[in-house]
Amino acid sequence: MKRLLYIAILLIFLIFVSTKMYSNVVEKEKKALLDLYNSTQGDKWSTKWDLEAPVSQWYGIKVNKGHVVEIDLFENNLEGQLPENIGELQYLQSLNLAFNLLSGEIPKSIASLHQLKVLKLEMNRLVGKLPENLGEMESLTELSLFNNFLSGSIPESVGDLRNLTVLNLSSNAITGKIPESIGNLIFLESLGLFQNYLEGNIPSQMGRLTNLRELVMANNRLDGEIPEEFTQLANLEILQIQNNNFKSLLNLERMDSQQFLVMDYDRPTNDNDFKNIEIQQSRMVETEFDKTGGQ
Repeated sequence: MKRLLYIAILLIFLIFVSTKMYSNVVEKEKKALLDLYNSTQGDKWSTKWDLEAPVSQWYGIKVNKGHVVEIDLFENNLEGQLPENIGELQYLQSLNLAFNLLSGEIPKSIASLHQLKVLKLEMNRLVGKLPENLGEMESLTELSLFNNFLSGSIPESVGDLRNLTVLNLSSNAITGKIPESIGNLIFLESLGLFQNYLEGNIPSQMGRLTNLRELVMANNRLDGEIPEEFTQLANLEILQIQNNNFKSLLNLERMDSQQFLVMDYDRPTNDNDFKNIEIQQSRMVETEFDKTGGQ
């Protein structure tokens, strides 16, 4: 009888210790959260954190076995800069801070979040260059940064994000050429580069992106020819390439897609007008591009 009582007490103790341990997070992760709260004016958030409560009860935070695994503060009136020690959240799998008023640069330490799968920072006021070591986030499946004020070129390391299915850098001030390494993203289904200052030829390596369903590159300074390798993009459903400086669109005629949609120029017709291109098993639309909306 005493033995059973001892075992019962031991089990209760272990459950208590386990619950206590996993309802809190390690100190450096909690500090990173507090720095995020303070640097983005947490006292003015739409939904604030109760700093007296366990971290696991804070709005938008998910904790698993004592570690922060998700932060979802979408449209929560965050204003200010992201703290550099956000990279301390080593177990983070999803970070959604979209539709806020974040400013400043993306911290370089964010690239150390090797377990991060989803990074959504769109519709903010972020500036500066994309981190050169962006490719270190090898677990990323979705990277969405559209509608900010990001500048500089797309780092070559983006090609190391081989698990990406969504990459959206539209509506920024990104310059330079599309890196050839982007052809390594063979699982990519959606690529948004709309309304930047990208220039040069479209790299032929993009023909490897055979899972692409949506490719939006309109409103840039791209030139040259549409690569012949685009004929390999058999799953493409949406292609927007208007308002660039292409010398030839003839390779579009060789593309074969079941539900292919091409957006026409929204400026007076010329020799390269899309209306002169006949795409196999495809349909054309003539539309004036909505400059008030994002892509």
